[in-house]
Amino acid sequence: MTIDGQAEAFLEMLAAERGAAANTLAAYAADLEDFQGFLRAHGVSAMAADASHVAAYVRGLFDAGLAARTQARRLSSLRQFFLFLLREGRRTDNPMADFASPRLSKALPKYLSEGEVTALFAAARELPGLPGLKAVAGLEILYATGLRVSELLALPAPALSTDAQMLLIKGKGGKERMAPLSDPAKQAAAELRAAMAEKKPAPRYLFPGRDPREPMTRQGFALLLKQVAIQAGLDPDRLSPHVLRHSFASHLLAHGADLRSLQKLLGHADIATTEIYTHVLAERLQKLVNALHPLAK
Repeated sequence: MTIDGQAEAFLEMLAAERGAAANTLAAYAADLEDFQGFLRAHGVSAMAADASHVAAYVRGLFDAGLAARTQARRLSSLRQFFLFLLREGRRTDNPMADFASPRLSKALPKYLSEGEVTALFAAARELPGLPGLKAVAGLEILYATGLRVSELLALPAPALSTDAQMLLIKGKGGKERMAPLSDPAKQAAAELRAAMAEKKPAPRYLFPGRDPREPMTRQGFALLLKQVAIQAGLDPDRLSPHVLRHSFASHLLAHGADLRSLQKLLGHADIATTEIYTHVLAERLQKLVNALHPLAK
């Protein structure tokens, strides 16, 4: 990776002051590397780049056919980078000040039906050995709590081993929140932990990887879920840890939860992020009107 000292200082700030996760830092680094590669090709540094260089870079993103969402993410990275340079006194201006991000359409979250989730649980229980125990525990915890996959895989080995009804989660930016636990999730975690009790060295994580001292990788867990999907007769491309998070949220709303409660459970800093699930509320209200309004009969 080829980035200059200014970009390195920016990434260090994100890690130290905002508690940015490794994946977030990697995404910022890739965006800045792409931009700085463009600048080097034009004989300019980030410290000397002006609005015309940014405009040329943006045109290049559009001409390359990048999706609007990818363009918006690149511009967001640059906007924060130049704002950092301005606040640190490394620049006296912000060449991103007048650039607007591409307008994005709000994509509806992909989620499973309640019947499909039930089929997944049944299929996971049929998987033999440790993979089956990991699949059941992962599904039980994700669907009961709405955790992000990074939060799930970071759970220490003793997690869910007490009588506590709530789980303390450290989410994005180091922010903590409480997630309610279900008895089946705690039972699945106990069975997984018991199966690993004799392993040496003792696993540090509830979902250990091939090296028991390290957590299972996101890719490894996603592949396990796809195996479960195939076993359940579902299209594996429809299933991912994030789809389970969306299913958790959508099903809660469908059964009467409110957006504010859901915001807390999901760990969203802004209620606007949670509002992507309002399609479920709209469907529920439509059914309510159809069932109860006198003119609907």
